[in-house]
Amino acid sequence: MSISPQLDDLLELRHRAHASGLASHHKVKSALAGLYLSVFRGQGMDFEETREYREGDEIRNMDWRVTARTGVPHLKVFREERERPVMLCVDVGPHMRFGTRGTFKSIQAARASALLGWSASTNQDRVGALLFGDADKGIQYFRPSRARMSFWRMLRSLTEEGGTVREEGDPLLAALARLNRVTPTGSLVFIIGDFNRDPAPLHQGLGGLRQRSEVVLMPVDDPADREIPDIGRVVFEAADGSRVEVDTGNQTGRRQYRDMWERNRTELEVLAVRLGVPVIPLPTNDDIHHALITGLRRRAHARVYG
Repeated sequence: MSISPQLDDLLELRHRAHASGLASHHKVKSALAGLYLSVFRGQGMDFEETREYREGDEIRNMDWRVTARTGVPHLKVFREERERPVMLCVDVGPHMRFGTRGTFKSIQAARASALLGWSASTNQDRVGALLFGDADKGIQYFRPSRARMSFWRMLRSLTEEGGTVREEGDPLLAALARLNRVTPTGSLVFIIGDFNRDPAPLHQGLGGLRQRSEVVLMPVDDPADREIPDIGRVVFEAADGSRVEVDTGNQTGRRQYRDMWERNRTELEVLAVRLGVPVIPLPTNDDIHHALITGLRRRAHARVYG
């Protein structure tokens, strides 16, 4: 199991974006191809004109007012909004260098960022990033750009070895505050990281960001986040040096551990629904391409039938 993201691996995901159809210039009807356009660009559309209905057109785009006025079926025609800013907000704190099955959280987060970034770049969107959680480097901001070199610099930063100390305070809250200051209106923002926490403090920052942009939360989950492995008595050391001994075989403790995770995740999903923000989990023991495609397909289904 690799300890940190590898640049070659992230660059190779460019080909997977093309092969899956995530990055597609063509409107096709397969399950995979066109997901970027239908989900990433689903709300990034400009009204262009109204024309008469033709056989095979989408009925959901019917212009009922014009149809009623003229007595002839008419359809609304839209065109894709070009160069939509896409922001990748990625947790790179030392707690992300954790994994019990599949891969490390840091690697899964980096792969998701690469796949999303390649897809956005191929579709002519401007890609930017904000990396947070590393006390040594602080928040790293990459302005949205269509230049591939800018995206490569971000990918390289994801592969650099980070410090062992987490940022003081709440790194995610600080990242949300920065995003609210620098993110262009109308952007698509992916927040990728560890959401194994109380989500209540995130309401204000996410709410402010959601007012101006479309936001997607992507929790990177390891199976041990929910079910602590039974490995006997273990000593855990916190970032501040304090230690605590835990009996991982204690059934009461294991149940309380699982209940805490489930409570936090339920509260995160409730908050997300309230704000109109989709949640797409990225398990460390799942192929990143499969996890991303599955989440996007569910998102596309929810938009059509929600």
